[in-house]
Amino acid sequence: MNPDQYVQDKAASSGSSFYYAFLFLPQERRAAITAFYAFCREVDDVVDEVSDPGVAATKLAWWKTEVHKAFAGQTTHPVMQALMPHAKTYGIEERHLQAVIEGCQMDLEQTRYLDYAGLQRYCHLVAGIVGEVAARIFGQTDERTTEYAHTLGQALQLTNIIRDVGEDAMRGRIYLPISELQQFDVKAHEINKREYSDRFTALMRFQAERAHGLYDKALALLPDADRRAQKPGLMMASIYRTLLREIESENFQVLHQRISLTPLRKLWRVWKMQALGRM
Repeated sequence: MNPDQYVQDKAASSGSSFYYAFLFLPQERRAAITAFYAFCREVDDVVDEVSDPGVAATKLAWWKTEVHKAFAGQTTHPVMQALMPHAKTYGIEERHLQAVIEGCQMDLEQTRYLDYAGLQRYCHLVAGIVGEVAARIFGQTDERTTEYAHTLGQALQLTNIIRDVGEDAMRGRIYLPISELQQFDVKAHEINKREYSDRFTALMRFQAERAHGLYDKALALLPDADRRAQKPGLMMASIYRTLLREIESENFQVLHQRISLTPLRKLWRVWKMQALGRM
């Protein structure tokens, strides 16, 4: 298996909505974003799949070294071998990849966030930076698109957090800020025990409204000159915002299940954006 086949398999096997948004890209851009997405999956999987925190930390340290070597012209991992030929073309820098690794390290070092400012820092690293790199690969021409992409990345990450509250709690993590749990009088043990309440629903509605605000802000920030090139990001916004509305319609029943969209609904949202330019 060559590096391009490796990252293709990595991206396809994830089952992520991101994969659908890549389908309409020209071949070279699709190859670049697939390799970058595969890199993000590799380092994220270290945190999610390695049960021993010490082993996970060692693996992330290895990735930090591997990224540094790759930008110095030496790399061994197929993901980096697939990604590096596109780095100069699309302005992908070492600091971008190191930031993603740093965000994954945060998952090893803390399982709770005191306030939204702390959570924003995490979202900046694991999602905002990812959005910025993706925008470059999609074909950014206006510097203002960077803020759009960063904001959209945070909106997508908050949607993930809302969707995965129950799953994350099973892994010992609660991303919802402690100050906001206190604000709505929701106890961590209630989340861990999958106990629903009107207080929990109010807390989650507050989170959803914040996410919607970020989607609105991102869309308002996107310059008209880059709207066509950034269609893949808009496809992601359409899929994830539809998912958020689905979660809302099910009254935030996210503690005991993972609410998701069918592949057909995802493809419909992607096609609608591609063919009609509408979300």
